[in-house]
Amino acid sequence: MTSKTLALALYEEAVAAASADRSVPPNLPPLPRGRLVLFGAGKAGAAMVRAAIRHYAAIDPDIGARLAGVAVTRHGYACDTSPLPVREVGHPIPDAGSVAASEEMLRLAHDAKEDDLVLMLLSGGASANLTLPVAGLTLADKQSVARALLRSGANISEINTVRRHLSRIKGGKLAAAVSPGAIVTLAISDVPGDHPAAIGSGPTVADPTTLADAREVVARYRIDLAPHIMAALSDPANETLKPGDPAFAHSSYKVVATALGSLSAAGEMARQAGYEPIVLGDRVEGEAREVAGTHAAMAREHADAGRRVAIISGGELTVTVVGNGRGGPNQEYALGLALAIEGDKRLSGLAGDTDGTDGGSGSATDPAGAYVDSTTAARARAKNRDPVADLRDNNSTATFEATGDLLTPGPTLTNVSDFRVVLVDITKA
Repeated sequence: MTSKTLALALYEEAVAAASADRSVPPNLPPLPRGRLVLFGAGKAGAAMVRAAIRHYAAIDPDIGARLAGVAVTRHGYACDTSPLPVREVGHPIPDAGSVAASEEMLRLAHDAKEDDLVLMLLSGGASANLTLPVAGLTLADKQSVARALLRSGANISEINTVRRHLSRIKGGKLAAAVSPGAIVTLAISDVPGDHPAAIGSGPTVADPTTLADAREVVARYRIDLAPHIMAALSDPANETLKPGDPAFAHSSYKVVATALGSLSAAGEMARQAGYEPIVLGDRVEGEAREVAGTHAAMAREHADAGRRVAIISGGELTVTVVGNGRGGPNQEYALGLALAIEGDKRLSGLAGDTDGTDGGSGSATDPAGAYVDSTTAARARAKNRDPVADLRDNNSTATFEATGDLLTPGPTLTNVSDFRVVLVDITKA
């Protein structure tokens, strides 16, 4: 097995470990006396709803007669959720469909009766998919906030702190709409630490952060928001629900798939392939190109010590955008790694978003990341690309288009953050 074949196999195993079909059915609650109201949101939203419907249909073939709900997912991430509808909406920038789908979900939540069970199937991407601006803000305002946050270098938890406080559905407000009825949330986590308030911006759970915290994020990253948006972040009416709120009296929450679980699955596969797995965890953060340099140095130390290892990590890296190129955090990490390991035949690596896309135009056909080895930078130059200039211009996609090393799995229908591996094969010294 070549290093590239192994790296791709490790990525695929990480994705499979977080699939809806594997993670949802074992955790589904019993059927209620009344209706079953199924909500799905995020990149795995439709796939999770499909898995739940299949499970309950095997128990009750007539389940459709007492089924209600809607699945909301990113464009390109839909699947058959019949008899329930699926709404494909914008990501990472919300669109008019995001607002319409959120209004539909909130309306169905208000209609739920005490004998009904609302089952929220939540996954990464739901923060953009469920967009319902607070009073005084428009969709255009929310889009401007999303763009500013994504360009700022703020991490996903910080971004979601701001999002929650500008929303009528996030920060526990969906649970409040269901109350006093029962709501069960099953979540596929895409955030380091798997904190429920951060996954999809926590529409069904209490939020420990405050409006002041949201304003602090804006100030720390010097994000230029319009005065009326800043006013919304100071309006007590926009505060999220806090722990102990009666809205959560009949609410339960369980994380059913995590980045750490996917990293562990990939680590076991690496072990079986003859590599010692070194799992750095699911909370790796920082500027993508800088983290790549750190991982390259770590890999070289293991290589010099004669150890055949697979350095595996998760967590969402950031990119402070200063150029006008194409790419995302995984491709930028990969390009930084390619430059750091150039000429060292012992080292190779791959970085990819487990949802199947990494930055780019917002299309489901965008690449997920890239594979690199000791020859990547030289091969790019042979194709008239300057990898150093491309990195400086945030133009990593162009480099990997030239070398043919883009990772393009298409929508995976799940999302547990990013997956990175650096392979150290001392037999290639």
